[in-house]
Amino acid sequence: MKILHTILIIFSAMSFLFYGYGCFFSNKMKQEFLRFKLSETQRKITGVLQIVAGIALFISFISPITGIIATAGLTIQMILGFMVRLKIKDSIMLSLPAFIFIIINGYLFRYFLKIYL
Repeated sequence: MKILHTILIIFSAMSFLFYGYGCFFSNKMKQEFLRFKLSETQRKITGVLQIVAGIALFISFISPITGIIATAGLTIQMILGFMVRLKIKDSIMLSLPAFIFIIINGYLFRYFLKIYL
């Protein structure tokens, strides 16, 4: 495994673990979901999915199929998150992190597919 892949996997995993945790315990995050016009249930589902995917990314070091599933799910979540930001007319700077995570997790998805197939 190349060092770049390891760095991207750890960076993505940690980012989503923190974001998922924030979905449950951060008042700022709760306010963001209200701004996104998303429900409390959607916020909690997002938090669970992101925590599970973050853990799955760490497991991907020993099980590439787990990496395929995690990065596919995170890429889809980030596409949806980016679309929400476009819908509420967020600035490019506020939308950029979601777009960057689309690229990172899409790249990692392709990487895991090559390993697995």
